[in-house]
Amino acid sequence: MNPELELQLKTLPSEPGVYRYYNKNGDLLYVGKAKDLKKRVLSYFNKNLSGYRIQIMVRKIHRLETTIVPSEYDALLLENNLIKEYQPLYNIMMKDDKSFPWICIKNEAFPRIFLTRKIIKDGSEYYGPYAKVRPAKILLEIIKNIYKIRTCNLNLAPEKIAEKKYKVCLEYHIKNCNGACEGLETKENYDKNIDAIRGIIKGDFAPAKKYLTEEMLLYSGKLEFENAHFVKERLEALEDYQAKHTVVNPNIDDVDVFGMTSDETSAYVNFFKIRNGNIIQSYTTEIKKVLAETDEDILEKTMVEIRRKFNSDSKEILLPFPISVEIPNIKTFVPKMGDKKRIVELSEKNAKEYRLEKLKQIQIIDPDRHTNRIMAEMQKLLRMPVEPRHIEGFDNSNIQGTNPVSACVVFKDGKPSKDDYRIFHPKTVVGANDFATMEEVILRRYSRILEEDGELPQLILIDGGKGQLSSAVKSLKLLGIYGKITIIGIAKRLEELYFPEDSVPLYLDKKSETLKILQRVRDEAHRFGVKHHQTRRKNATLQSELEDISGVGEKTVELLLQKLKSVKRIKEAELATLEEIVGKKKAKIIWEYFAAG
Repeated sequence: MNPELELQLKTLPSEPGVYRYYNKNGDLLYVGKAKDLKKRVLSYFNKNLSGYRIQIMVRKIHRLETTIVPSEYDALLLENNLIKEYQPLYNIMMKDDKSFPWICIKNEAFPRIFLTRKIIKDGSEYYGPYAKVRPAKILLEIIKNIYKIRTCNLNLAPEKIAEKKYKVCLEYHIKNCNGACEGLETKENYDKNIDAIRGIIKGDFAPAKKYLTEEMLLYSGKLEFENAHFVKERLEALEDYQAKHTVVNPNIDDVDVFGMTSDETSAYVNFFKIRNGNIIQSYTTEIKKVLAETDEDILEKTMVEIRRKFNSDSKEILLPFPISVEIPNIKTFVPKMGDKKRIVELSEKNAKEYRLEKLKQIQIIDPDRHTNRIMAEMQKLLRMPVEPRHIEGFDNSNIQGTNPVSACVVFKDGKPSKDDYRIFHPKTVVGANDFATMEEVILRRYSRILEEDGELPQLILIDGGKGQLSSAVKSLKLLGIYGKITIIGIAKRLEELYFPEDSVPLYLDKKSETLKILQRVRDEAHRFGVKHHQTRRKNATLQSELEDISGVGEKTVELLLQKLKSVKRIKEAELATLEEIVGKKKAKIIWEYFAAG
């Protein structure tokens, strides 16, 4: 397996989508769909792979490409389109006469509604395609049970009805039709029902539910309970039906779609070519930033190049944001709602997923580059003069003011440096006073570093809001280093960041890597502090227990702690060890006390 493919396999997304295998010459070998791309693709590379042809194909795979979609259903549709378009060597070919079905609302007077596999551009409306016929048939059955839609092929133009050329058929007599052919139903009422049916197909059930509920109450009011029960069953069938996905209307034809995301060093642009509401081409590329170009500049240049690359002559382009350049005879559009908006969001999602995949690969093969990128991002977002290569985080721990400790954790290049962690026991603060404790600890920490000519951090993170931050700032000012180090507070409730002398907090994107590192520093300081607080509280309890032993005084306890450092070690010490410290008599008392317990 070549290194590029091995790296791609390690960073696959766990999302529904389509994967494509290529050989070393760039020829497309196979297109497949998956509910979980990571699980499905990796299954081809396990040792127990069955099937001779599959084994041969896998040996030929040189690289792969993926396209994520909202659901497995969408993956099936995209797979179908790609197989027809490129006819890969190892795929079963899908003929046009086996294409997926659509629900058609015919463009005619008193429109019929039916399933079809053939799209005719005569103004009719087509909804789909549906991956399987059965769900489409169930939906049509529900619609026809609720609304009395004609099934005949008659031309029901007003003049034909006026000529009284038609007679009602069996469908009318069994109450499946209201007899529009004889003028027994108005066009206005019929069209109102068609509007409601459009809503059902798109997943809007409110008008239909209202219609059925009113009909059920009407029958109940007339004491026609059998009819009311029949309507109730139709209402329950409608409520049980789940429209999982609204497929793009095929009238969205011949459209190019671009989605984009970017960071400090690169931009990632995704391109969809859409025909009849289907994605027939998907392509994502990374563009390195050289002169800090804006997203608009990059999209304008990349859009022209990608369209040339794929020979696109589409007259409409959907974009995630406006661009200033005007393209002759081409409409650029930023959709705000509906199917077109969802297509752009899907394109953006593919660009973001591609970026994450690339970052994971960089983290594996070039961790220094990964670190440099994150440090540059943190410097910009936190408005720092330098990159935060050295971060120190502080947190106080106590329960009702007892056994307080303050933790200081150190992160270097975004990673914990546990050898540099420190625990402080407040000396000047009595009781639970987080502000005073923070002031003392910051003063002690950095006065010592200054005395020893040690390394100061570029960033100090305080776990808490404005109060704890202000206390820490007092100490930095007293030491003369305020302004030389960036200091911020992070509040737990909304993860807001507070800066000194700024009353408005900063809110970072919840997925921001900068916020994730700050959260990790905060959480690590909390964990480290709680751990030592619990140890100190336990030791204090045991120390009190030592003093309660008959014949053991305060000086004996202090001597034992001085030599053995903790109560736990005193409890676990051998009799001979205790005798060396406090003599045979007291050692025997202590040893027998704990041995009996």
